[in-house]
Amino acid sequence: MYNTLINRRKMTRFPKGFMWGISMAAFQYEMGHSKEAVDPNSDWYLWLHNEENKKIGIVSGDVPEMGPGYWDLYKVDHDWAEWLGLNAWRMNPEWSRIFPKSTEEVKVNVESKEGDIIDVEVTEKDLKKLDAMANQKAVKKYKEIFKDINERGIKLIINLYHWPLPIWIHDPIKVRESKLKDGPKGWLEERTVVEFAKFAAYIAWKYEDYAYMWSTMNEPNVTWSIGYLGGNFPPGVNSIEAATKAAYNITQAHARAYDQIKRVIGKKAKVGIIYATTPSEPLTNSEKDIEAAKISDEVSTKWFFNAIVNGVISKNFVGEKIKREDMKEKVDWIGVNYYSRSVVRSKQEPPGYESVAGYGFSCSNMERSNAGLPVSEFGWEIYPEGIRKALKLYKEYEKPLMITENGVADKKDRHRAWYIVSHLYQVSKAIEEDGLKVIGYLHWSLIDNLEWASGFSKRFGLIYVDMSTKKRVPRPSAYLYRDIVTSNEIPEYLLEYSKFPNAIT
Repeated sequence: MYNTLINRRKMTRFPKGFMWGISMAAFQYEMGHSKEAVDPNSDWYLWLHNEENKKIGIVSGDVPEMGPGYWDLYKVDHDWAEWLGLNAWRMNPEWSRIFPKSTEEVKVNVESKEGDIIDVEVTEKDLKKLDAMANQKAVKKYKEIFKDINERGIKLIINLYHWPLPIWIHDPIKVRESKLKDGPKGWLEERTVVEFAKFAAYIAWKYEDYAYMWSTMNEPNVTWSIGYLGGNFPPGVNSIEAATKAAYNITQAHARAYDQIKRVIGKKAKVGIIYATTPSEPLTNSEKDIEAAKISDEVSTKWFFNAIVNGVISKNFVGEKIKREDMKEKVDWIGVNYYSRSVVRSKQEPPGYESVAGYGFSCSNMERSNAGLPVSEFGWEIYPEGIRKALKLYKEYEKPLMITENGVADKKDRHRAWYIVSHLYQVSKAIEEDGLKVIGYLHWSLIDNLEWASGFSKRFGLIYVDMSTKKRVPRPSAYLYRDIVTSNEIPEYLLEYSKFPNAIT
């Protein structure tokens, strides 16, 4: 019995120096306390305030000015991070705060070939011009926030883009109402690639001293899918042509931003990308369904990483591939955001697969998925084994991996304790049994916040927030996470708990 416990303990201890933290997004966290905290200059701000969107029900009616108020209360939230024992924090400076007005008058050298952006050169002279145009109050405030994180011994991961674009880059209402004819059109335009490269260079130049690691983007695949394939994200259109165009430009933008950070800071900068990873599983064990799952993973995940690791990309997700040497080896580490899986079956029509309802993200109004697993308040199947499968999708790229988001919409904290333990158990198996280099786990999220178009009804926080008073109260699951973080392992008393499906409904 003693040897069994020793082996079990060994299995669940995480590597020395493992990064334990949380992830946040500026738009979801910052506003809600003071008038000075309000940033009305992004496409997402326009989107949530649009009366037509409210009328047709694609947004909740909740607005960021009702939010948790991190812009003013950041020290309170950093106190909670210290209480949890965290040593990592991932966040982004909002592009629209730093540059509420266009920076296009700062002309930089752009090398293009057949419409592709091969290189962007941002000089120190250009950076000084950008500095003169920046909102210095916001620049200074982010410096204060970053410094406070550093002084608490917490490693800061600066992410550049977490979905909102400045209105001068993207007006989603004009784009939708004009049926993609009028703009500014955001990721449908090559100029956005150039402007994002300039933004990346500026942020690296300003905040080099504070960042332990860098990420260019969070979940770019969510931007091009939910925004351009009939979802409720801006600009809310349904066009495969627009989706493929946006995806291609976003991929170019990542490569050019990677270049800028490296040029400003040097090779020592650790620059990654954070990707929404949904591993596909076949509905049956038939050869056709197994092949369908493989194709699904290729389209949803490997398309992007084949481009930024191997420099091979198809402009239409499938079909003829082209070589882009300028995109090759443009990632030092990979952030894996995991929430659920996709179950697919074979389909004769392109792309050769289709998702099956009742699994993964398509379990709305269900207490249990078709597999008998619990479902979150968002209608997402809770499938812990999927996080290990998500990590294994990246094994061929031989890059350090980090779980950069993992969490559950669970206002009453019915599932979150089991969710954390069961997912971390699978992460430990990925490290010990699959030989994957997983360097950290960042929970989504520290506090309740604005869940984009769904508003405040979906609560992901370890810490409950009363949005009227801004009071923070830890949920029971926060104590469990603290236990794991401070011991750098899944304690023995939780190990068996992690292995059973959650019975609480």
